[in-house]
Amino acid sequence: MQNWIRVFEDQNQIRAEIVKGVLEENQIPAVVLNKKETVYKIYGTFEVLVPHDQALVALQLIQNEITF
Repeated sequence: MQNWIRVFEDQNQIRAEIVKGVLEENQIPAVVLNKKETVYKIYGTFEVLVPHDQALVALQLIQNEITF
């Protein structure tokens, strides 16, 4: 994960999974990283990571193609 970069962050896991799905449909590898605190589960976020060289395309897709 050293060469991966965060392109999306949200407290809602479903939104993060939607973003991941859209990116993968466009042939951009993506993973969802759970940064929620394990005991209370109310603090923290879900991050979507992509390879560093695909970050610009991923950010453009997220901005232009996804609305919540």
